[in-house]
Amino acid sequence: MRTTLTLDPDVAAKAKRGAAKLGRPFKDVINAALRAGLDEVLRPPTAKPYQTRPRALGLRPGLSYDNIAELLDRAEGDHHR
Repeated sequence: MRTTLTLDPDVAAKAKRGAAKLGRPFKDVINAALRAGLDEVLRPPTAKPYQTRPRALGLRPGLSYDNIAELLDRAEGDHHR
């Protein structure tokens, strides 16, 4: 397919230098670069990792961490053992 494409001067210069260095036609270098670049550009963005916001829950009034067995009895009943 033939199309007109306007390249920025720095991109055109870099492609011309690359073509000369590789001994390949300018068209081949541009096509290879577009293939590699389009794969990267068209890839869906990675999802942001899920984050939760911590919140201090504390302990109900009248309860204490000093006696874990008592807390378990109150939370789960006598069947936790």
